[in-house]
Amino acid sequence: MLARRAWLVVLGVVGTGSIGYVVLVRVITSPGSRPGEGLGWLLFGVLPLYAFGLWLLTATSSRLAIYVALGATGSAVGSAYETFVWTNPDVLESPTFALFNQIGLTADGLAATGFLLMIASFPDGILERRWQRVVLRLVWLGVLVGPATLLTYDHVVLPQYIGLDVPPIPNPYVVPALEPLQPFVENVLLEWWVIPLLALTVFYWRGLFSGAARRSQMRVMVIAVTCTLVMYMLWETSAIMGIDGTPFGTAVTVLVATCMVALPVAGIHGILRYGAYDIALADRGRVVMQSSTTLITIIYAWAVAAPGVLLSRVLPSATAVLLTACIAVLLLPVRGWLSRWIRRTVFGDHDEQHRLLGDLGTRLEQAVDLDEVLSRLAGGVRDGLGASWVRIRLAAPDGRTVDTPDAVAGTVSGEPAIGLDLTRGDLVIGRIDLGPARSGAYGLAELSLLETVARQATTAVANVRLTAELADQLRELTASRTRLITAQDEERRRIERNLHDGIQQSVVALIAGLRLARNRLGRGELSQTELAELQDQARETLSDLRELAQGIHPQVLTDNGLIPAIESRTARYPIPLTIAASDDVRHRRWGADIEAIAFYTVREALANVAKHSGATCASVAVSTTPNSLRVVVSDDGTGFDLTSRNGSPGGLANIRDRVGVVGGRVSVTSTPEHGTRLTVDLPIDLPVEQPRESARV
Repeated sequence: MLARRAWLVVLGVVGTGSIGYVVLVRVITSPGSRPGEGLGWLLFGVLPLYAFGLWLLTATSSRLAIYVALGATGSAVGSAYETFVWTNPDVLESPTFALFNQIGLTADGLAATGFLLMIASFPDGILERRWQRVVLRLVWLGVLVGPATLLTYDHVVLPQYIGLDVPPIPNPYVVPALEPLQPFVENVLLEWWVIPLLALTVFYWRGLFSGAARRSQMRVMVIAVTCTLVMYMLWETSAIMGIDGTPFGTAVTVLVATCMVALPVAGIHGILRYGAYDIALADRGRVVMQSSTTLITIIYAWAVAAPGVLLSRVLPSATAVLLTACIAVLLLPVRGWLSRWIRRTVFGDHDEQHRLLGDLGTRLEQAVDLDEVLSRLAGGVRDGLGASWVRIRLAAPDGRTVDTPDAVAGTVSGEPAIGLDLTRGDLVIGRIDLGPARSGAYGLAELSLLETVARQATTAVANVRLTAELADQLRELTASRTRLITAQDEERRRIERNLHDGIQQSVVALIAGLRLARNRLGRGELSQTELAELQDQARETLSDLRELAQGIHPQVLTDNGLIPAIESRTARYPIPLTIAASDDVRHRRWGADIEAIAFYTVREALANVAKHSGATCASVAVSTTPNSLRVVVSDDGTGFDLTSRNGSPGGLANIRDRVGVVGGRVSVTSTPEHGTRLTVDLPIDLPVEQPRESARV
């Protein structure tokens, strides 16, 4: 971005200053210095490409934009140099003219190099073959034409376009030891046929012998460049034959300028059809409209000014001005019609677009089911854009688009012609693919309409999908609550049975024994042995109470924390078990609910491993992430098929219910014969460093 702005500032200042200088001198200060040639070439040959190049620098960071702007700026500087020399002939006698002449030669080299690189690497700067990249690096040698002639020629080499018939001007900066290189400099750099030939070889090879897609992308540019080359050769021939001032020479000049305007037209076509210059699909409408507006303005100015400039030698000034004004008035309606036609071509018929959007909106509003929304969306897009088929796929929760289509309109055949992601914020919720158009090809109007439809459809799809997800979550929540209530009822009944069948009977027996001891004490028959038996009976009852409480909530979990509780509970696990936890995790405490859920999750998971897995070893790993306490239970057992409800252990439902109460996440990876891995993430706040105090029973 910074480099692009730097190029824009530098080339904008240099080029605009050069063009302004030429116009000021040719029109106002020295109107008699070849106005029909120098000014006409600047306005109709240089200015369209210069405006197009600078505009490209504002729209894209592609190096092709730099090539266009660099070439046009070099041409503008060359025109300014020519104008200065023609209006200040005394500069030829300056002892430093040889250095000053470097401006003209370097500008000429930069102009040719920029244009050659631009057309040779059109439309995206990507060259298919290695030899093509090597050849285009050699094109940069053209920039060295100025320093090369300065060091090898004993006289000043003027730019070919300057057209001055003067005696040889001595070059005081020549290096005699380098004079033997003069033939190379003359034939390769100065004559300018080797380097253009290299670049044009790459260009025509790519345009004629590349793949079908690349040839299609370059077809219009090949035609524009070929016409420009033919007209340019005619122009050079007329100058050599001395007929450039005749009507034939004037007509050739006009044709050359016309072809120069055709180059940005071909560039705009590349943007419109193929995203040339790395301009994204979303920006093409804006880009093409700005380009076409600039181009229409240039063409309008050209058509208005051309007669006055080209006929200034044969018409009086007043007549030329009147002619220019009349043409300007007559062409105003044409300019407006052309602007409207381009806008309609680029963005399509607004009435038709509004009708399609209205019909599609009505279709989506009437649909309440996700499948119905997608089906109506696919059908509406197919009818509105004239696609042979439309396919819509929704993305999985991880953002990947699933392969199985969720809705199809038409018969899918071959690869999609265009496609667009359905995005909501930064989240990709799906993708819509269009087959080839039933008539012709998709234009920018269809692409722009597809983007608008996609934005509208994304909201509808996201809302229906969210509704479906909420309904699924509600059903799962209801089922989870039912399972929790059922589990709580079963646990309560188990505790009641244990109290009734075990501890209650022990307490009743203890009360009866105490009553008997009291009676025997009244008769003086009570012995110490009977009291010791009653004490042992009370101790056994206390032990039973502790075991019952241990089943409800382990005391070691309350006193010592999660890891000691897990180790205590699994001390006699029937298969080899590894428990991994860092010292930091081992000595930290979390909320009572989190520790209890983690403990019972491990207990339930290990029970599943022992009952169902057939494993030879298992492991428990407890760690922390920035926002959660992570518990991983894995084994090397037989595993199970996750897609089968009958294959998964029933304890997983209990684990999911328990973890879901605090908003945790459960993930299971299991492959038959390759073991199972259960990962539970429980949300945590800042850990509690000190163990909590508790009363012992």
